[in-house]
Amino acid sequence: MRVKCVICDIVEEIDDGSPQAKKLRNRRNTMHMCTICTERITLRTKERKATGNFHLYRESKTDEPLI
Repeated sequence: MRVKCVICDIVEEIDDGSPQAKKLRNRRNTMHMCTICTERITLRTKERKATGNFHLYRESKTDEPLI
């Protein structure tokens, strides 16, 4: 299966039977990033997290028994 990276527009070939290919086929709005972009984003995120100025805002979950 040929896929295109959403960031750098590099076309890659992935195995048709891989879990990633199945996700891309079944969920059309799922985006693919190449390994180079994935590694770069991971590295930069870890660097920002190490500075202490990185805040990850997560939704606070409340347990309501009626819902």
